[in-house]
Amino acid sequence: MHKLETKNITMAFGEETIIRDISISVDQGELVSLLGVSGSGKTTLFNCISGIYTPVEGSVILDGKDITGTTGHISYMLQKDLLLPYKTIEDNVALPLLIRGASLKDARVQASAHFEEFGLEGTQKKYPKQLSGGMRQRAALLRTYLFSDNVALLDEPFSALDTITKGKIHKWYLDVMEKINLTTVFITHDINEAILLSDRIYIMAGKPGEIQSEIRIKTPRSQRQDYDLTDEFMEYKRQIVGVLE
Repeated sequence: MHKLETKNITMAFGEETIIRDISISVDQGELVSLLGVSGSGKTTLFNCISGIYTPVEGSVILDGKDITGTTGHISYMLQKDLLLPYKTIEDNVALPLLIRGASLKDARVQASAHFEEFGLEGTQKKYPKQLSGGMRQRAALLRTYLFSDNVALLDEPFSALDTITKGKIHKWYLDVMEKINLTTVFITHDINEAILLSDRIYIMAGKPGEIQSEIRIKTPRSQRQDYDLTDEFMEYKRQIVGVLE
């Protein structure tokens, strides 16, 4: 049984169909990317998976249960970290726990238990403006994880980072995923990023958006040191560009 799957999702607004007949699956601990140009419906699909939208056709299945059109099951992180500037990092991260009814004291204790694991130890009492962009993203990712440790939907979370910082946080995120066995669905426009991070890549294109191809990256994530310099990497890139064109 897949951890998460969508079955024949179609979403329309009035007469305009945005995505059509989308079926994808993600297994426990996998990182699956949705790759495509702007306007192909990737974020619309995320909104259906998270329950923000109810599709006109199809269903969303999590751990064998139909969760179509219901929120609160899957965490969702947008491009910006959206940390509240007037709250400490500890209190920003603890927000999902507070929303669920935990006391402030308990929420802080539960959140702080993950700070070392997420490379955030020592930042609990700092404010967002005191952290680098990479550290802010780590805090936002921890907050996302605490909302729901089932599946994380990440919508271009690293797009605002410079190349060097992005490379470091890629490695960090893969390490964290491995430690906590996190399942991730990842939106990106960056072909290199998709190949470097993903177990599988779904390529979306067209209007309405549809799945054009699925690519499985054969080399395990743990063996991708300098992977972007290999012939195998370039072959995947040529294959993806061919589909997108």
